[in-house]
Amino acid sequence: MADLAENRRARFDYEIEDTLEAGVELTGQEVKSIKSGRMNLGGSYAIFRDGELSLLNADVPPYQPNNMKEGYDSKRSRRLLLHKEELKSLIGKLNEKSYTFVPLRAYAKKGIIKIELGIARSKKKGDKREALKKRAVERDIQREI
Repeated sequence: MADLAENRRARFDYEIEDTLEAGVELTGQEVKSIKSGRMNLGGSYAIFRDGELSLLNADVPPYQPNNMKEGYDSKRSRRLLLHKEELKSLIGKLNEKSYTFVPLRAYAKKGIIKIELGIARSKKKGDKREALKKRAVERDIQREI
């Protein structure tokens, strides 16, 4: 399963506690656009609306810009497809303090577009600095080797 889109910034800004897989409700043009690698997950997140989980702010540009319907919004909210049991357990986790749902990557599984969601907590500024220092030290070690 090759990644079609990845949200690298999410792993830097959030501590990922758990992950889950969800399908996405898309139009045909959006599927073609995503499979050609044009999806952007930066700044996107998922929320509960009317008992359903929705993906907000994920950018899917048109596959053929001259051929799109009028009024197409590339950052429209898209419904995430999960089983009812999974939704119930997620509502319980969301009610806990400071949890958020962050899309980590998009991939194709048996021809169907899936989104890997992370149940995450935001990192403190000090934690981010530690991660940057650790990366710099590892880079220095690799250069010396």
